[in-house]
Amino acid sequence: MTANEKECGKCPEGQVLRDGKCVLPEVTFTTFVMSLNTAALFHLGELADPETGKTGRDLTLAKHTIDTLGLLKEKTAGNLTGDEENLLDAVLYDLKLRFVSAG
Repeated sequence: MTANEKECGKCPEGQVLRDGKCVLPEVTFTTFVMSLNTAALFHLGELADPETGKTGRDLTLAKHTIDTLGLLKEKTAGNLTGDEENLLDAVLYDLKLRFVSAG
């Protein structure tokens, strides 16, 4: 990402400036996993709602998101790069610990 793409205030939250247009970041395995991680953290009550600034907790949805990541790990076994596999393992480990602590 260039310095121009990082320029603050030009694009809505979650978008980047690319070739003069505000666009969503490229979808990669890493961004997909991190998106699910963010959703799980939100449902665990560890991230505030960006609109209200308030946190809430829904352990059922948190577990569903963690289970989705587990299914993704199972179904992609042998098809990931080392970095992708390490990321998925680390995210799952962290979220499972947080889920147990929250319960």
